[in-house]
Amino acid sequence: MEKVTHLGPAFVDERGQITNIFEGDMQHIAFITSKAGSVRANHYHKKIHQYIYLVSGEFESHCCDLNNPEKKQMLIVKPGDIVDTPAMIAHAQRFTKDSVFIALSTAKRHEGKYEEDTTAYKVIEGYINPELVK
Repeated sequence: MEKVTHLGPAFVDERGQITNIFEGDMQHIAFITSKAGSVRANHYHKKIHQYIYLVSGEFESHCCDLNNPEKKQMLIVKPGDIVDTPAMIAHAQRFTKDSVFIALSTAKRHEGKYEEDTTAYKVIEGYINPELVK
C-alpha cells in the first residue's frame, strides 16, 4: 500500500531552509499542477516505483493492492508530504485544493516506456487516460 511521510527541514539558518525531498535513483521528475476537483492517475505500474511530493494544495491519495483489490486505503496529503507508491499498487489522486506537486519515478517517461509499464485501473470515479486502457 501507499505510505505518506511529512518532510521537515533538514537545515535552517538566517538564509532559509533546506528540505531533502528524496535520495535514491530516479529516471523521471515532473512538476505538475492540478485544479481542485480534478482526478489524476487511476492506474498502476508493473515495475515503476513512484513518489509524489506535494509543494502546495491538498489531495486525497486513494489506492488498492492488486493482489487484494478489496484492500483499499485513502490518505490526506498536505504540503510537505511525500507519497510513496510501490509497483502493483493501483492509485489515484483527487485534488481538494488547487495543487502543485513534484512526481518522481524510477523509469523514464519518454519513448513509450511509461505507457508500457502503466495500465489504467479505476480506483475512484474520475479521469482515466484512454492511452493506458489495454
